[in-house]
Amino acid sequence: MSTLVGTQLSGRYRLDAQIGAGGMSTVYKAFDVNLERPVAIKLLHREMSSDSDQLERFRREARAVAQLSSPHIVGVIDTGEDANRPYIVFEYVEGETLKDRIRRLGRLPVDESLAYAIEIARALGSAHVHQIVHRDVKPQNVLIDPEGSAKVTDFGIARSLRDDGLTADGRVLGTTDYVSPEQALGHDVDGQSDIYSLGVVLYEMLTGDVPFGGENQIAVAMKHVREDLPDIQRIRPEVSATTAAVLDRMTDKDLEHRYHDVPSLIADLEDALALEAARQGTSTGEATAVIRTLPARARRRLPFRMRHSLPVLGIIGLIAVAVAIVLIASHEVAPRVERGTGPGRVEQPTPEGTRIVSVKRTAAKDFDPLGDGEEHSETAALAVDRDAGTMWTTETYPDGLAGAGKDGVGIYIDAKPKVDAVGIDIQTPTPGFKASIYAAPPGAAPTTFPDGWTKVGGGTVSSTNKHFDLDTGGVSYRYYLVWITEFGPGADKAEISEIRLLQEVPA
Repeated sequence: MSTLVGTQLSGRYRLDAQIGAGGMSTVYKAFDVNLERPVAIKLLHREMSSDSDQLERFRREARAVAQLSSPHIVGVIDTGEDANRPYIVFEYVEGETLKDRIRRLGRLPVDESLAYAIEIARALGSAHVHQIVHRDVKPQNVLIDPEGSAKVTDFGIARSLRDDGLTADGRVLGTTDYVSPEQALGHDVDGQSDIYSLGVVLYEMLTGDVPFGGENQIAVAMKHVREDLPDIQRIRPEVSATTAAVLDRMTDKDLEHRYHDVPSLIADLEDALALEAARQGTSTGEATAVIRTLPARARRRLPFRMRHSLPVLGIIGLIAVAVAIVLIASHEVAPRVERGTGPGRVEQPTPEGTRIVSVKRTAAKDFDPLGDGEEHSETAALAVDRDAGTMWTTETYPDGLAGAGKDGVGIYIDAKPKVDAVGIDIQTPTPGFKASIYAAPPGAAPTTFPDGWTKVGGGTVSSTNKHFDLDTGGVSYRYYLVWITEFGPGADKAEISEIRLLQEVPA
């Protein structure tokens, strides 16, 4: 096929260089001599032209992509046939593939990974609206243009849900590194299969590698059927619980639990991007551009300075200075009053777009379901008194919790009647212990563990003021449990001076 370089198709498209090849076709960088612009040409191999199924699949790709309109899909410009060789003309995208980018850089920044996932999901959403499933979502089929934007290409095995009979039963199409369980088993697939494959792509962007390896493609495919993806937070601890939960749901083997459609996935990816950017206080690469496209719902999670332009911030800054001058001149400082415990005296500022959940001073309760039922209950209230100088502590365990035969002990907050908490802050004078955060619905607090509790976050309380993002899935819970599973190095107990729940500020 290399001898075709220099030839001109249909008297219009000059083939300048081969840039890709597969079992079915070859891709060339070409030049449209009529419009004087570069294009990409996918030319069906001559031996494939006599195969009616392959020929129809090739033509179907042209028809499928031609009806799609998305800034994140490589568009079809023209189709034709030259010397019995069908071809498709695409827009030419200068740049690298997402796979090349991962190979070059390794794991990508978390916010940039989410930004690319959003752009790919938007492309897939456009295809799914037209009942077209890509079926081969992988980073090799995502091009990064000079502006850094992602564009999905190669709908060569895409299939309209309206089409039947073009794929033999039991045949697995797609790349097994990214194949969905149902596709690996040869079952009929729909848009949920693309969502699973995109989840694997997101995993690779975050970790720098695919989740499964094996002796051959069948071994890898069976791992997608039988094994869960490795824990992303164990491999990359800075990934938030929110992002991890989205990834888990994208790659769930159970179709009932996996995202049912792309719009719901995009909404959660957008929220996760805003949250990650807020945690970093800045954005990197393509995330900067995607953040500007986020809906108001997601943008509320961003710090104020990331939501507004510099001129607006300048005006607000001048207003702030003027107000400060007035306050100083009049010596008037309004007292701060809150209902219940209120924000109180807490050293750690609240993340932008959130506020502290006001709870009663009796809202904290020690929790020791695996022992005698008591874990310094007399000091539990000190964890919500907004005084960093007082604290609740666990009992002393010289041999650690494991030595006492316990999986953990804890303390929970009663946020009556209920609240959809998005974060929790834990203050401690002795950081280093590990804690998981669980939640329980309205009603009586569960007296056993883990029955009745749902994990919503957690990790190592690595600093004296530790913030954890919570992923409640939009559910409002009444009880939030700090479940301590391991003490810090050399410690025989854990101490907590303050716990505070955070919720989003209503729009």
